[in-house]
Amino acid sequence: MMTKLLLYAYCVGVPSSRRIEERTHTDVAFRLLAAGDHPDHDTICEFRSRHLEALSRLFVEVLLVCREAGLVKLGHVALDSTKVKANASKHKAMSYARMGEARKELEAQVQELLERARQADEEEDRRYGKGKRGEELPEELGFRRSRLEKIREAKEALERQAREEALWQGKLDEGPQPRTRSGRKPKHPPGVPKPTDQRNFTDPESRIMKDTAAKGFVQGYNAQAAVDWTAQVIVAAELTNEANDKGQLEPALEQIERNLGALPKELSADAGYYSEFNVIALQEAGVEAFIPPQKQRHTSKALPSPRGRTPTGLSVKDRMLRKLRTRRGRDKYSKRKEVAEPALGQIKGPRGFRQFLLRGIRKARGEWRLICLTHNILKLWRSGYGVAGA
Repeated sequence: MMTKLLLYAYCVGVPSSRRIEERTHTDVAFRLLAAGDHPDHDTICEFRSRHLEALSRLFVEVLLVCREAGLVKLGHVALDSTKVKANASKHKAMSYARMGEARKELEAQVQELLERARQADEEEDRRYGKGKRGEELPEELGFRRSRLEKIREAKEALERQAREEALWQGKLDEGPQPRTRSGRKPKHPPGVPKPTDQRNFTDPESRIMKDTAAKGFVQGYNAQAAVDWTAQVIVAAELTNEANDKGQLEPALEQIERNLGALPKELSADAGYYSEFNVIALQEAGVEAFIPPQKQRHTSKALPSPRGRTPTGLSVKDRMLRKLRTRRGRDKYSKRKEVAEPALGQIKGPRGFRQFLLRGIRKARGEWRLICLTHNILKLWRSGYGVAGA
């Protein structure tokens, strides 16, 4: 019953556990699925959190049913991303540079409050005699100590993350000193956070990212969706806290093969996914790529289609530019606007999913797969598959 309630609720854009509980009283469909029961919103929330991994695994099972229904053919797949707000405010984030300043300020304030408390104790001892004992820290002092501890933890986490990234990239030895290299001195020392690096206190794994659709910045995650051209079914769903899309193409391709046991014949994506490495990786996997090396403006005038055979000796970038200028290339790339963008638009528009309810990248990833799973259920339902047999 709980699984049916959650899946139906996400399908119709009612993910809030409180609203689900309310609908079991007021909505006929919810009352029918709950068989007259009215589970408490805390119970619904706990069930979702406890079984999120199992619920997200249903994504593959529904995807296989979609393929059986003829809704997935892997002829052409379009890859796109959208920024989704985390369950955290961007005003609850602080930069590494500001952490250092705030830490000094709070330490000074704590010392001042402790000194004031000591003076007050001495005054009370003179007035009432020794032996009086305070049962708890003053509220103001307790708040600042708690804030100071959070800033210390966030600062250490940023330092640890920067060091791990530098080690992984080979820019730092295991020892305490950076590896000496010849050439120009780096603008920023490896293994040390940049002054602008930020960490959120509510959801530390989320990041501040530029959202071109909202024309601003959001505290959120980068949601990825690979969509099959046949019926706008999502064949791969992933979530990352990296704002850049370049590193997300290969994981998406691997997930498609893992989910369906095959790769698409063609893949299109916008310029954010372009790199020579990605294009070559697709070629080696037998997937034809349609990814522009630079952003294409809608107002720019289309260049004339090239004629004749492709010249030998062209770079990967020039070869891609030439292919996208051909009539076939323009037609294939335009499928991205017909497939991936509408699928993400349906999720954020009619279904109203614009913010995660759960915190932390693991739980948010599970919720994103739950969203994509219910998107596919809706495509399956609208196709009429299984209605005649029922």
